[in-house]
Amino acid sequence: MGAVVTARVKVNRRVLVGYLKGDGGVAEDLKDRAARIAAAAGEGMETDYAVGRNRARASVRTATFAAMRAEAKDRALSRALDAGR
Repeated sequence: MGAVVTARVKVNRRVLVGYLKGDGGVAEDLKDRAARIAAAAGEGMETDYAVGRNRARASVRTATFAAMRAEAKDRALSRALDAGR
């Protein structure tokens, strides 16, 4: 058996929060994933992107009555989530 090694890690929170807020390509990745989900869900979906205090976030929502109906009846947006992977 091998020896057990213990290591101490000190996280640079400023760099980590900066990365989560969009530095390092995270923002572009979030926007791209949201756009792919909206496209897979069909017409009437819109994306939103915002940077909060600690992180960036993106969302997809229904923007028209037809899209709301498609989500309610066929779960169009819920089924499209795999497009964001």
